[in-house]
Amino acid sequence: MSFSLTSPVTGGAQTGFTSPTYTIATDTAPTPSGKQYAVSAIGGTQTGVDSSSSPSRPFTVTLSRPAVLRQLPAVDPVTGQLRAVPRNSYKIIVRKGVTPLTGQPAAVLNATLQIDVPAGADATDPANIRAAMSLLIGSLNSISASIGDTLVSGVI
Repeated sequence: MSFSLTSPVTGGAQTGFTSPTYTIATDTAPTPSGKQYAVSAIGGTQTGVDSSSSPSRPFTVTLSRPAVLRQLPAVDPVTGQLRAVPRNSYKIIVRKGVTPLTGQPAAVLNATLQIDVPAGADATDPANIRAAMSLLIGSLNSISASIGDTLVSGVI
């Protein structure tokens, strides 16, 4: 399975939105080790939301992996322990043009999720990696509207 999205993307619940969806089109990622998608249309009720991505008001999601996947180093021959465990960092970045003040040019909101996986865990403990992602995504989905409300109100 690859790190990719299928269009349309069903959005998480948000205050004032009804059944949000995002039609996405393949875009050019900033790095060769990533995939990027641009929103080409929105669905559901999302009053005030730009209907698509543009250069001045981007609405994109980028999925990336490390350019070079790190491997485990040799075990210390004296102690039998790893000296250090390198990490492979995967990122999901959403960029959205927003208006900071009426009549002003757009500024870009950046939301970055970084997942640091210890090298070697992919082979020896995939079930627990999947469990961590299941909890993360389930938690984000269950508090989607609360996160949006907090970002708008400043109240956590």
